[in-house]
Amino acid sequence: MIERDHPTLSVGRQCRLLSLSRSSFYYRPAGETELNLDLMRLIDEQLLETPFYGVRQMARHLRNEGHAVNDKRVRRLMRRMGLMPIYQKPNTSKPAKGHKRYPYLLRGLRVERPNQVWCADITYLPMRRGFLYLVAIMDWHTRKVLAWRLSNTMEAEFCVEALTEAIQRFGLPEIMNTDSQKMVVSSRVV
Repeated sequence: MIERDHPTLSVGRQCRLLSLSRSSFYYRPAGETELNLDLMRLIDEQLLETPFYGVRQMARHLRNEGHAVNDKRVRRLMRRMGLMPIYQKPNTSKPAKGHKRYPYLLRGLRVERPNQVWCADITYLPMRRGFLYLVAIMDWHTRKVLAWRLSNTMEAEFCVEALTEAIQRFGLPEIMNTDSQKMVVSSRVV
């Protein structure tokens, strides 16, 4: 839209009319350096060989090959090339068939003493080959982790073991809260 050789309007005046700074008009992108282009080629080749390498693993590989790079630079170059590692994501959000829904018992409830409300949550820890699953049982009042377990499968046994240990050590809570279900715990574990 700006004409360099306009007979009456200078480049500066045209930029002001368009609400554009003169430096923006004169700016020419520098592009990537030769070193970055070489690194991008190496990243691309390595990702074809090991498509599960993320930023940290790729940076470590390049450093082992003698290149002075950090995670930030590798992340920027991989983003610029549109590269993402391919890895299996956990499949943790599918409810079991016939899963009963429980009422939410904590709305408006003041937690004022230990063993009033416990919570449990499961998270996954990505490992070199697959995942480990971590379950933790926590008291809402004291914020103390009462029991925890690790497992390499999403079977229910390791969750039950953690809950059983917490009950044996600290007694029964009034309410047990998890992401998937809410329940009142009476004399037996529901």
